[in-house]
Amino acid sequence: MVTVLDTTKGNKGADEARALRHPEKRNNPDTPVLRKPEWLRVKAPGSAIYQETRKTVRDNNLVTVCEEAGCPNIGECWSKKHATMMIMGDTCTRACAFCNVKTGVPSALDSEEPQNVASAVATLSLKHVVITSVDRDDLADGGAGHFAAVIKAIRKETPQTTIEVLTPDFLRKDNVWERVVDAKPDVFNHNLETVPSLYLNVRPGARYYHSLRLLEQVKTRDPNLFTKSGIMVGLGEEREEVLQVMDDMRSAGIDFLTIGQYLQPTRKHHAIDRFVTPEEFESYERMAYSKGFLLVSSSPLTRSSYHADDDFARLRKARQDLLASQSK
Repeated sequence: MVTVLDTTKGNKGADEARALRHPEKRNNPDTPVLRKPEWLRVKAPGSAIYQETRKTVRDNNLVTVCEEAGCPNIGECWSKKHATMMIMGDTCTRACAFCNVKTGVPSALDSEEPQNVASAVATLSLKHVVITSVDRDDLADGGAGHFAAVIKAIRKETPQTTIEVLTPDFLRKDNVWERVVDAKPDVFNHNLETVPSLYLNVRPGARYYHSLRLLEQVKTRDPNLFTKSGIMVGLGEEREEVLQVMDDMRSAGIDFLTIGQYLQPTRKHHAIDRFVTPEEFESYERMAYSKGFLLVSSSPLTRSSYHADDDFARLRKARQDLLASQSK
């Protein structure tokens, strides 16, 4: 289980420091803490390059999903100067049962954030960057325009950097996602997160078929844009349901699938149903490739942006190889 304190950061007194990070989960029953198997154990962060990455994030007043979501891979990724920027603040308007990002009323958008992100990308000399965000249902466009502004700022600062966006679902926002697509990222990622039968408990603010349709529409608008989506396992899903999600994704033209182990952030979050074995992840990977995905990342520690730079290179090569084989 990922060890993350269930409090917001504060320095105005003990009461504020102890304020619940997830007030909507206050009355949830405590779930048992399962001991992590050996294959999920990772080294604690602390290398010199890790500290350098951390300083760059702080100096540019940025939020990262690496920290906010309690990602187990932060030590490895930040030691390679790979940080996933989380734009539009650290407070989400939704309250998914699996997520450790703070829930509440968000602050106003920071007009300097697009340039701050671009500056951090330049400082870190990133070849590939992943930009994600909290859900901003309070905004008329769900933050789509802000995503576009960040993409444009990076293109201006470091035009050689490839850009991957991991967006919200823009539910009930009337095609605002088009602004993100038209800003020309290289990869458009939106995670389905879990199987449809678990949405009511795990992702109650979202709609499975809306998310699927969003990815299908993105691919229709720009067929050259890579589309990507991911799910967690170990939430209580059945194997047959995972395979059906794969079929749904392929019907929507999704190129890249990620599958990783769910790790509950606190006792108040959705309980872990079980730890899926590495052998089962390998089986999922084989099945996904047989269904036609260009690229699959399926392992206990897989996360949406884990090894994203290397994966993007593999994704491009997979498409080139496919096109070459079709032309013969």
